[in-house]
Amino acid sequence: MEVRILENSKEQGKLSFILKDSAPVFVNTLRRLMIDEVPTMAIEEVEFAKNNSILYDEMIAHRLGLIPLKTDLRSYNLPERCKCEGKGCNRCQLKLVLKATKGSGVVYASEIKSKDPAIKPAYGEMPIVKLLKGQVLELEATAVLGKGKRHVKWSPCHAYYKYKPIVEITGDVKNPEAIIEVDHNNIFEIKDRKLVVNKDKMLDCDLSVDFSEIDKNVKVSGSSTDFVFYVESFGQLSCRDIVVKAMEIFDEQLDEFAEELKKAK
Repeated sequence: MEVRILENSKEQGKLSFILKDSAPVFVNTLRRLMIDEVPTMAIEEVEFAKNNSILYDEMIAHRLGLIPLKTDLRSYNLPERCKCEGKGCNRCQLKLVLKATKGSGVVYASEIKSKDPAIKPAYGEMPIVKLLKGQVLELEATAVLGKGKRHVKWSPCHAYYKYKPIVEITGDVKNPEAIIEVDHNNIFEIKDRKLVVNKDKMLDCDLSVDFSEIDKNVKVSGSSTDFVFYVESFGQLSCRDIVVKAMEIFDEQLDEFAEELKKAK
């Protein structure tokens, strides 16, 4: 199996790569592990000291839970795997405090104070609530590691893939303008009155469009062994960390499966 990076934008939190000599079952498993199994930090409990804003406690707690938190997987354990057995300690949970007492204005995620500087809102400009004159919001929140399969607030990314397009022109195309007209991704272009493939745009090809209906010499298909994979981080972890952690989890699950097979013999 071979991996070739296409795009790695840390600023936008996007990663795309070509996975060669693989199989759909492996690629889809990797996608599901990224979305459902890679753990992140998220607010699980909120204790309100004061709240006379327009929003109920439950609504604010819901908003806080959906704020992506920067995550340090090396410093924290999943509650069920912690030595405290889920009772709560500084290795499996973190306290965050929010005190907003200004006369009026929007309370933003950046105002949440964390006891661990490595764990903080990924997007400080996210609004929580608007306070009017005389309104106050004070609370303490508890963040824990969790997995996206339990709740989407712990999911670290959006991941998807497609079969790598194979574009072929096997002969003279009688009406290249007709192909260009339905080609919305600029896969083809006309040079010297002939239809040619734009190699820079080939990976953007829409496999649902059947160009052979227009001209049988234009064929588009998907590879059965090569895939184009896309990862878009929600901000808790970098795309690289998400992929690496997913592969580590995959190895762990395979080892567990192998051990269970040995017991069954």
